[in-house]
Amino acid sequence: MPVCVLVLKEQEAAASLEQKLRANGLPLQRCLLVSPAKGSADGVSFDSVDLLNLKKARQQRQRTMARWLLPFGFMAGLTFTQITTLETFAALGPWGQPVMGGLLGMGSGLMGSYAAAASVPSDNEDGVRILRNRHEENRWLLLLETPTGIEPPWQLLQSARPIQVVRLNDL
Repeated sequence: MPVCVLVLKEQEAAASLEQKLRANGLPLQRCLLVSPAKGSADGVSFDSVDLLNLKKARQQRQRTMARWLLPFGFMAGLTFTQITTLETFAALGPWGQPVMGGLLGMGSGLMGSYAAAASVPSDNEDGVRILRNRHEENRWLLLLETPTGIEPPWQLLQSARPIQVVRLNDL
């Protein structure tokens, strides 16, 4: 879904634009007003928005990768133990030894999911960094998410004279 974030200087302009967008009748998936770091209680905080929180995005990638890597790691460890005929865990018996190899493979898959999630940047990382800098400059952010195939009302958005419009990659 297309997501764009408008950077606005003042709270009045941001709140007014948010009201106009809600009254416009355009089907919006999300319309959030993000207050600046030292701002008022109006709006939501920057880190509570999942699209703008890189840590949450990395954790989601790690969970998704772990879902795939844990079973494959178990099977790889089980297979490796059977193929090599090493007697590392011979005290566990003929059934316990391959299972222990599988569990070690599963642990390797878990470690791999953490390493891969940390090393792969998200598609929106550059845009989120720009927005975080604007947020730290005490700017108001208005996040708009529209359904697929529907563009935001650009004329209405430009009438608010935003400082910057950051378009995040389609989700």
